Amino acid sequence: MLDQAAVLADRLRSARSVKVVSHIDADGLTSAAVAVRALERLGKPYEVEFLKSLRPPDVERLKDENPDTLWFTDLGAGAAALLSDVEPVITDHHVPTAGGRYHLNCHFSGEDGSRYLSGSTTTYLVARAIDRANRDMAPVAVVGCVGDLQDTDAGRLVGMNAAIVEDARAAGMLAAVDTRYFGRETRSLVKILQYADDPCVPGVSGRGEACAQFLDGLHVAHHHGEDERRWGHLSTEERRRVLSAIAKSLLSKGYGHRAVRRLVGEVYVLPGEAQGEPVRDAKEFATLLNSTARYGAADVGLAIALGDRGEMYARGLELLKGHRQNLVAGIQLVKEKGLTERNHLQWFDAGSGIRETIVGIVAGMMYNAAGVRRDLPIFAFAEADAEHVKVSGRAARSLVAAGVNLAEVMRVAAGKVGGAGGGHAPAAGATIPRAKRDEFLAAADDAIGEQLAGRKA
Repeated sequence: MLDQAAVLADRLRSARSVKVVSHIDADGLTSAAVAVRALERLGKPYEVEFLKSLRPPDVERLKDENPDTLWFTDLGAGAAALLSDVEPVITDHHVPTAGGRYHLNCHFSGEDGSRYLSGSTTTYLVARAIDRANRDMAPVAVVGCVGDLQDTDAGRLVGMNAAIVEDARAAGMLAAVDTRYFGRETRSLVKILQYADDPCVPGVSGRGEACAQFLDGLHVAHHHGEDERRWGHLSTEERRRVLSAIAKSLLSKGYGHRAVRRLVGEVYVLPGEAQGEPVRDAKEFATLLNSTARYGAADVGLAIALGDRGEMYARGLELLKGHRQNLVAGIQLVKEKGLTERNHLQWFDAGSGIRETIVGIVAGMMYNAAGVRRDLPIFAFAEADAEHVKVSGRAARSLVAAGVNLAEVMRVAAGKVGGAGGGHAPAAGATIPRAKRDEFLAAADDAIGEQLAGRKA
């Protein structure tokens, strides 16, 4: 991996100019930020474009533009076969369709692209090979990696990501052992417990009044005067009291030690950022970035990832408010519509009710809703344009362990109906013709059934 990163670095050093093409999620934004900083330090002219996906028409348009050098970050692996004639630089972690002289991807080393490296950390390896000064972008790369949920399974970053965390430490980021519940910096204690889902707090999560009563019973104040207390306001003893009580509740309700172990893990903090701001915690930083490019404001997200804490940051915070509201509305919409089950999957069609850019997030969040089966992947559809729909798939890690690979399912099922898809084993997506939705579902259902039968055999 490091030898190949050096090959890509040499190619970029020799470029006259570079066009960076990246994805619109937190991993894509931070990938682009790392690439931009490296190119700025090289003194190379550059431009940046963000795409929801890299479809064949996009490939042909980019070729027609005939830039000196194309650099795909967190994109490109799925279209590598279509790009071979222009020999782009690709730093990606999705399942590749082909190799390439300037393609860096952990799958070529037999590693899992959903855990070993993300788009941002893959891009960081090249930036570091260009100039060791780019090690100061390691914290930004870690934010993208966490935004891609690469720390979820183990409760910390593993693989080569873990080595990059060490660079991030040297650049000032802290990796601390603490609760992994979302909202440590910005949510009140009551809200943290109310929205706790991995693991939930039995009899408490989802009920604001019960959360306050839970804290009262532990003699942990959730207000200081008129102000709500946040996790960072708690003393070490108060934190221990809260986590111990949750652990006892989980065990008493039969959740088991695995759920208890997920209460704490490695969290990534940027101590140079102000307390109470989302950019101080890597998870919340990533959510802020997701709320920009997914709503057509990639320039805002890129500026924030590059360090803007002025006008662009203020715009990002406003977009974050809207993003949170849209997620809540999306979950409510799915609860009202319900999920339809097939033999090996469950699905919902949001139509135009949920943006195609966030329907995958909503699908993943539905696993924590009451009554939703975790033993079936969730497929979510949303309107893409007049003729196409976006489909996003999510599978619990237990399903992946049983043999489910949604990247392969999307590639095969979408291909059968004239679409295109790919991604990772637990999370993947595709764009298909609107009229082919049911045909796609049948093909996906069959593909998952074959995967599960193959593992059992």
